[in-house]
Amino acid sequence: MQQQKKYAPRPLPNFINNSHIQISADDFPSKNFIPVRNPSSGEIISYVPLSTPDVVNLAVDAAVSAFSSWSTRTYKDRASVLLKALTALQSHSDELADLIVLEHGKNKLEAMQEIAKGLETLEYSLSVPVLAAGRVEEVSRGVECKDLRKPIGVVASIVPFNFPFMVPFWTLPLILACGNTLVLKPSEKVPMTMSRTVEILKEAGVPAGVVNIVHGAIDTVNALCDHPDVKAVTFVGSTKVAEIVYKRALASNKRALCLGGAKNHLVATPDCNLEMTAQDVVNSFTGCTGQRCMAASVLLTVTPQPALIASIVSKAKSIVFGSDAGQLGPVIDKDALKRINDYIAEAETSTSKILLDGRSNVYEKLEGKEGYWIGPTVILHQDKNDRAMKEEIFGPVLSIYECKDSEEALEIENGNPYGNAACIYTTRGDIAEFFTKRFNAGMIGVNIGVPVPREPFSFGGINSSKFGYGDITGDGVIEFLTQRQKITTKWVRPSESEDAKGNWLT
Repeated sequence: MQQQKKYAPRPLPNFINNSHIQISADDFPSKNFIPVRNPSSGEIISYVPLSTPDVVNLAVDAAVSAFSSWSTRTYKDRASVLLKALTALQSHSDELADLIVLEHGKNKLEAMQEIAKGLETLEYSLSVPVLAAGRVEEVSRGVECKDLRKPIGVVASIVPFNFPFMVPFWTLPLILACGNTLVLKPSEKVPMTMSRTVEILKEAGVPAGVVNIVHGAIDTVNALCDHPDVKAVTFVGSTKVAEIVYKRALASNKRALCLGGAKNHLVATPDCNLEMTAQDVVNSFTGCTGQRCMAASVLLTVTPQPALIASIVSKAKSIVFGSDAGQLGPVIDKDALKRINDYIAEAETSTSKILLDGRSNVYEKLEGKEGYWIGPTVILHQDKNDRAMKEEIFGPVLSIYECKDSEEALEIENGNPYGNAACIYTTRGDIAEFFTKRFNAGMIGVNIGVPVPREPFSFGGINSSKFGYGDITGDGVIEFLTQRQKITTKWVRPSESEDAKGNWLT
């Protein structure tokens, strides 16, 4: 296991107008702070302040003030600032990855891949000068119409714990490229990565007030949703909270785009490539310890496929704990660990069969190390209505159900209320087309268990996995972050008598 750096626990400041705003030391530690823990050990590594509405007001005021100048710069000018930010962040990738490993627990390779994916969105934002270009057309004789994209103002972005860098960068680059300013609220469970990131953005030349951070929890989110100068809210998290945030933002006449949870189904037909399918399924449900909204949650085999299931169990069983490449990290906290254990325990008392139990010998494998660890778990269900078959577990747990035919597999996938991802494993194009046309999900894979689109294609689910219109990346979010201004023009040709009086053009 990789040796992690030691950090002396200290209170994190908010970051407003390119300055650190520290809560008074007299209040530390107190009920105004939440401890941030290293999931690998359980030790406290920092403290995050619970920002009050007054602090939120300071951040929004800074963003409003910066908007007046940032929004009037040209697309090309803003892109040049973002290009410098890209170079700076690339040079700090290793440092940021270490912070992700420390506060989130995923392994170092996963952390580096997360940063690379976040920077891919930043790279895409450099094309906004072309993507956001307006249209000009002569719509009638002597009448011309054109439209322009105008930034909307201050955007609040509320992000989850599972990707401390990547999810903030789904929105941050495009918010800035479109001419808006940002108030970001990182997850209180992983606040350190973005706290360091905004320092790097400042060093790269991002102007004061363009990007601001307010730490906190529910009250901070509510203050952002209610603030009259916040024009739009983006959110990524659970479906329950996504709907609450969406409705609260709409109540104050804001634009809102809120992504929720998922229950992603993989379907394997008898003709699938056994080795590739087994490895891809394991990668999908154990990667990032299953703490991602695109992770495999349910595998539906069309007819029994014991050889495939045995291969999945064997590969998952060989995974070891740690923070090196290919190793399995902990889950985020003790509440997550308890929730996952409860689902496994419930399945154990039902008609289900635990093929691989991640609760077994965890601490012995870790040589007594503390933290929030659980191994890959595979459950073979007899009842498709089991709770673990229907609810998001958000851990390295795979539920398997053997379907009698393709129609039953589609009935189960279509019947779930979410709509993030689905995948079909097959070697035949006609079978792939049959399922992709019938899956009820926003992102679909063929032999790819984590079908995350790459830029320029956008990310977004459907049904209860999303509240609001459009996707959170790509051209869809450009529409969300701008408003169209339409200009219709007509000129009257001067008469000969007016020309005789002296037309300045002649």
